[in-house]
Amino acid sequence: MRATVKDVAAMAGVSPKTVSNVINGIVFVRPETRERVEKALTELDYVPNLSARGLRNGRTGVIALALPDLATAYSAEMGHHFVEAAHDRGWAVQLEETGGRPEREELLLSRARAHLVDGLVLNPVVSDEFALPDDPSRIPAAVVIGEVEQKRLDQVRVDPVRAAYDMTTLLLQAGHRRIAVLGSPVTSATFTARLRTVGYREALADAGIRHDPALELGCDDWSPRGGAATLAVFLERNPLPDALFCFTDSLAIGALSELWRRGIPVPQAVSVAGFDDVAHGEFASPPLTTVSFDKRAFADVALDRLADRISDPARAASVTTVPHRIIERDSTR
Repeated sequence: MRATVKDVAAMAGVSPKTVSNVINGIVFVRPETRERVEKALTELDYVPNLSARGLRNGRTGVIALALPDLATAYSAEMGHHFVEAAHDRGWAVQLEETGGRPEREELLLSRARAHLVDGLVLNPVVSDEFALPDDPSRIPAAVVIGEVEQKRLDQVRVDPVRAAYDMTTLLLQAGHRRIAVLGSPVTSATFTARLRTVGYREALADAGIRHDPALELGCDDWSPRGGAATLAVFLERNPLPDALFCFTDSLAIGALSELWRRGIPVPQAVSVAGFDDVAHGEFASPPLTTVSFDKRAFADVALDRLADRISDPARAASVTTVPHRIIERDSTR
């Protein structure tokens, strides 16, 4: 016979309601109580009856996480932290890839409206704002992560303007004046590219340096291959800059590869910096200076906002900014 919530409650010495709170992960349960319940769940090999639970409370126990490109190191690390944080709350996670296409984002929102998932964490990147129903009551439980500008859904983000400003300022303080950026917008006009470019330009302006459009290297392919290819074209036509600020670590890793191929030493000839602090950057050669933030804390905040939205669909939308910091490694001087 399959163990029931009552069986788990009896073994843990708590009420069935407390067991449900631990499983659902939305209501706070004291750590010592949670530990007893989780031990009982394991010993009894408890498997929740999702169909029955869904009929009772209208929930599936599943959320969707939609990222633009699952092939990137950044998406892999963020996905890991979101899955772990969701499991701590008793949620299963359905992973989706949008490719940065608004029509895929709208499809996922429609699935959330149809209650195929309890909620959605969405990472849109382009300037076309996805369609939402005019009736607020028909907007599904969803949280936006990343740097788009919208006001109707809860959002968790790192401040892209401030982070880019801080990294550019670090390079300026090191004495660099011809600072190039890799990843500025071309055709896709992603919010991330636009806003990080704003921060870069503001830091130059505050240092009394006019930004040079020739030093803004447009690249829509934010992969190591895209970074290497874009830098190669630039170096064929332009002198080497003092420093190169790449808008992702993946772009920076590609840039490091292209500089190595040309025999250009980093940081002796040019400093290179990235953004996102993925593990590949820490173990690059040389290790990459980058903009870092606590990805697990980011996931926890986003899922807390999603739980709030599931519990109270009428609550006002909020924007939460997660702190960032600059990590200096050997790729800059």
